[in-house]
Amino acid sequence: MRYALVYGLLSAAVIAAVILSGIAFAPDNSIFHSVWFGYLVMVVAMTFVFVGVRRYRDVEKGGVIRFLPALGMGLAIAAVAVVAYVLVWEAYLAATDYAFIDKYFGGTDPEVRAWHAWYSKPLNRAFITASELAPVGLVVALVSAGLLRNPRLLPAK
Repeated sequence: MRYALVYGLLSAAVIAAVILSGIAFAPDNSIFHSVWFGYLVMVVAMTFVFVGVRRYRDVEKGGVIRFLPALGMGLAIAAVAVVAYVLVWEAYLAATDYAFIDKYFGGTDPEVRAWHAWYSKPLNRAFITASELAPVGLVVALVSAGLLRNPRLLPAK
């Protein structure tokens, strides 16, 4: 569990730092507000999944790991990152008095108002926030497990 906590929190810290600094310091039309930039940051931050699984393989498993244990560790790291990401987003919303919700869902269209009401509920918001990062974590965990099951790939020194 130590590896999952350390590398998951490192991943979440990178995501939180970049995205929150972009929200706080960048104008509305900057690259920080691009969906593509957000997912690029998530992919880069999720490299801690690879690093954590590799470190686990080299230190705890003697340089050899099978696919399923590697996948399990990768998913655990990603899960910690996702939970931390959701908590950071909730803290940001609370600190800004939930202004994002009104800004993003500001409109009089009934469908927009329905989404506003749905997103205003904390469990719904947590689900949506988690679903932004979880697929990235899943893909990186699968790729990491597939690559790192080969002990010749980046062997321990």
